[in-house]
Amino acid sequence: MTEQLYQLDADLKEFDAKVIAIEGNAVALDRTAFYPGGGGQPHDTGILTSEGKTWEVTQVRKSKTDPLVWHEVIGAPPAVGAKIHGAINWARRYQLMRTHTALHILCGVIFRDYGAQVTGGNMEPLQGRLDFEFETMRNELIKEIEEKINLEIVAARPIRVKILPRAEAFKIPDLIRTKINLLPEGITEVRTVEIVGLDLQADGGTHVANTSEVGRLRIVDYKSKGKINKRIVVAVE
Repeated sequence: MTEQLYQLDADLKEFDAKVIAIEGNAVALDRTAFYPGGGGQPHDTGILTSEGKTWEVTQVRKSKTDPLVWHEVIGAPPAVGAKIHGAINWARRYQLMRTHTALHILCGVIFRDYGAQVTGGNMEPLQGRLDFEFETMRNELIKEIEEKINLEIVAARPIRVKILPRAEAFKIPDLIRTKINLLPEGITEVRTVEIVGLDLQADGGTHVANTSEVGRLRIVDYKSKGKINKRIVVAVE
């Protein structure tokens, strides 16, 4: 299996590992800091090096059939057993971390103050969107929400990540903030992300360590996506 280093150390930029399997132009490693994508957060990019050779990592994905993380590279991949050094495209990853945390701030504020659940979401570096169960959305409410989410950034709230046994995790009230529970039935452990004093939910992505790292947020768009489905788009500055 692949040890997923990013789960407990999102700030890890480089790492050493060994190739344990090859599939076409993709390699599976015994450990990785590359995030394979999921929960609306795109996969990482970066490079692998071994014995003076360098491979660009263009895609990272989890296997659907076994506990491996696959790294697709340009060119013939390194051989099974090769020792490699991995380096993440940190500028892009850090932008995604700031964006992901920004969306959790938005989610936390709206759940706390308006009781609305998330119906969908996506992100790219420095911009993301969430859809909520709102019947109506007006400009005055958007301004109010924007002010509140920026106050949470100024509050410099620490962010904590834990991996809990499934039974323990599901004792936490409102752990699942999405309208549909996306956690697979078979998983035995649940990773939680807590913005202390604001938000606590199940999540598999990477985040900054404190809300102050996010930067100022601007709501750049909002629209109706259905009778009780409203979209909010935020930009990270």
